[in-house]
Parts: sequence; structure tokens; C-alpha cells
Amino acid sequence: MGIDSTAAGQTASEPADDVTLTDATLGDAALAARLATEAGTRLLEIRAELGFEDGPALRAAGDAGSQKLLAAALGHHRPADAVLSEEAVDDRARLAADRVWIIDPLDGTREFAEDGRSDWAVHVALWEGGALTVGAVALPALGATLSTATITPPAQAESGPPRLVASRTRAPRLVTDVAERIGGVVIPMGSAGAKAAAVIRGEADVYLHAGGQYEWDSAAPVAVALAAGLHASRIDGTPLRYNQVDPLLPDLLICRPELAEPILAAIEEFSAG
Repeated sequence: MGIDSTAAGQTASEPADDVTLTDATLGDAALAARLATEAGTRLLEIRAELGFEDGPALRAAGDAGSQKLLAAALGHHRPADAVLSEEAVDDRARLAADRVWIIDPLDGTREFAEDGRSDWAVHVALWEGGALTVGAVALPALGATLSTATITPPAQAESGPPRLVASRTRAPRLVTDVAERIGGVVIPMGSAGAKAAAVIRGEADVYLHAGGQYEWDSAAPVAVALAAGLHASRIDGTPLRYNQVDPLLPDLLICRPELAEPILAAIEEFSAG
């Protein structure tokens, strides 16, 4: 099963066995958590093997190593399913498929290649018949995996201003504008998965993004966030749709439900202006 963050009130499980030995009857949610965790373990091994002296080589090895593991495991366990991955050629046969795994083998390659950083992730999600049904976000450097199979709502919001997580290198102006309007504070952070996980774990209240993303950047985080009872939508409030012809999905809002209305209203006002 997945390993949920102890910070969010979950209990960490024992390390997963080799994915090729997994019981063939393992359910989709448990499989997603297992694969995300296993890919994360492989990424930690690659970090240890190569070190941090050559960043580009480390990033390339991480992308390739995690993709190889996930592709082989999905081919073994779910050979009839389609796969959409950041690190593979887009097979448009997925558009006619009933089941599509949407994966990001290494979310946050910049942070992965920086010694001491933990804000990177592995995403594994399943889309079925028009909706996300399963998701897992592994945070390998934290020893945690958040899964739709086991996630629980975050703890009650702390007193104080709402905490908005945003890109540490290219935070959109919209984030600072919205933070000012709702009296919030902005916390810089790395990958999309890490930012979404911070909200899911109760370490932040809002993840607002408007700088360009693809389906693999948000599918697994959105699946887990929705399972935790959080709000997830486009920044105009419309639903997030996956397995589209063009996988570009440029904006995203994940937040505590009580913050959705004031944030969406602020976004609409700024957009109109």
C-alpha cells in the first residue's frame, strides 16, 4: 500500500518489494502507490551512485531510470492499458483507450539534482472513462507516498494567514496578487508534486499555478487532493480534464475548500482588470 506522510497523520508502511514480484491481483490504487514508491527508491539510488557534481547527467539519469522502471512495471502488470508519460513519445492510441496511466517519472528534475533538496516527486495516476480514479505522489527524499488508497483530509487549518506555495524560480504574478488580496503569505517551493503535497499534508493551504503545465504534472496530485477532500480545478473554476488530444494543462488551483470561493473571485477580478 502507499506510504502516507506521518505529518498528515498517516503511518509509514514497510518498503515495497520488487514490483515485478507484486501479486497480479494488486488493485490499481495499491499498484500506483507501489510503483511511485519503487521509482522513488530507484531515484534515490541514482542520486547516491552519481552524486551531484554533474547536474545535467544526474537529471538525465534520473528521468531515464525512473521512466524505465515505471514503463516496465506497467507493461508487466497492466499490459492492456495505455500510458501517457512526460518521458516517452505520446502514443495517440491512448485517446481511444478506456484506461490510461498518466505518469511523471521525475517531477522536479532541478531539485532532484541539488544536494539536500527534498521538494521533488514521482507521479502515477490512472484515468478511466473520463475521470481520474487513482493517484499516488511519492516524495522519495522524505520517505513518504501519498495515495488515493489511504489518504485522509489534512488537519484543521492553523491560525494565521493562508499559506500559498509557489515556484521558487518562476512564481507567476497572479500568486502574489491573490496572496495580497486574501491576506496570505507566499512560500517558495520546488516541484508541482511537492507543492500539491504540502497542501494535502496540511503544511500549506493553497497551490495556485498559472505558468504552464502538462497533464502529467498535475494528474496524480489532483487525484490525491480530491480524495483528501480538497478543492482542485482550473483557475477559472472549471474542471481539470485529462487524456486530451493536447496534454497541455497550463493552470491549476488546489486548496482547502473554504478558500476556493475567495481565491476564484480574486482571480476573476484580476483577470478582468
